[in-house]
Amino acid sequence: MNESISAALPLQHWQGDRGTYHLVTFAGAEAEALAAHAAMQRLELGRRRGFGSLKSDARIGETRWKTSLFPQHGQSEWVLLVGRKVMRAEGLAPGDEVDVSVTPV
Repeated sequence: MNESISAALPLQHWQGDRGTYHLVTFAGAEAEALAAHAAMQRLELGRRRGFGSLKSDARIGETRWKTSLFPQHGQSEWVLLVGRKVMRAEGLAPGDEVDVSVTPV
């Protein structure tokens, strides 16, 4: 069950207590598919990963990286952090719509 999940999502800017973060949020059918992957992993491994995260490979444009997705609001949304290296490599700015693909591993 290592299928890619793709979507065009807005790149969001979030200012936290410990710094500035850039992220995209998967919702709807994409979030349901990610929640199903997380449930399968719990069944296979018998436990959850930290913060309920889901290990995955991510891709925006030509840039690929290994990361984790984090559930929000139960599991109705999943957040993918986008680092500065990815933003620079792809010429991204907050508010840009990005084509992102994730493959749970």
